[in-house]
Amino acid sequence: MPDVLTKTLWDGRRGLAGFAAGTALIGAAYAGFYPQVADGAMGQTVQGFSPALREALRMDDLASAAGYLGSSVFGIIVPLVAVIFGITTGTRAIAGDEEAGYLDLLVAHPVSRTRLLLHRFAALTVGAALIAGVVLLAMLAVRPGARLDSISVGQFTAQCLALALLIVVFGTVAMTIGAATGSRPAALAGTAGVAVLTYAAGTAATQLDADALRYASPFHYYIGGEPLRNGFQWADLGVLTAVVAVLLSIAVSTFNRRDLTS
Repeated sequence: MPDVLTKTLWDGRRGLAGFAAGTALIGAAYAGFYPQVADGAMGQTVQGFSPALREALRMDDLASAAGYLGSSVFGIIVPLVAVIFGITTGTRAIAGDEEAGYLDLLVAHPVSRTRLLLHRFAALTVGAALIAGVVLLAMLAVRPGARLDSISVGQFTAQCLALALLIVVFGTVAMTIGAATGSRPAALAGTAGVAVLTYAAGTAATQLDADALRYASPFHYYIGGEPLRNGFQWADLGVLTAVVAVLLSIAVSTFNRRDLTS
């Protein structure tokens, strides 16, 4: 049987290429609007928003390149598209094959459940790294023309590394739910619910006078330290990595204990 990792990547090559190109193009397109924003074209519109909304969406410093990209491009648009890739990939990893009747064929071969799951996780990680890498290249390509030179290559790299880890976090959530339930709808709905709730916790915690809530959100560790201003936030990246490690261990444990014939 072909290597599980290689086959998983080959089977998903079109979807991965589409997500990578789409995420990068959308991000680059919105990044290209920064000169108009910096010149005050959107200032009056933004001032019409409530202070709470401006704070939640990081819209109080749109005049700076880091403020604009942290609010729109890396605050909403890019992570939204990228997390969808993580959720769909994680959902397919185990639950998708099980519902399609393909999982029995896989485990009938001399491939342990642990190896199968870890190879699927590795494919998710490779996909996340590719998407983040293409987004980084797109940002660097538009950087001179869009007047984003105040953000260094290292700061862009730091934000894109955090993006890759965010994708892996939600992909592993979906994989864990799928490994525990064998249900693709449960994995998809459960992970989407987690994403919505944690995004809300990360953006609305201050407005709700519940600052502690943001520490329960992966989005806080993804962008709360403002990598576009401050570079690599190693503590935040460590938290995201630890979350992935815990989820992956749960997924392996539950998948190995489940009776796939029931």
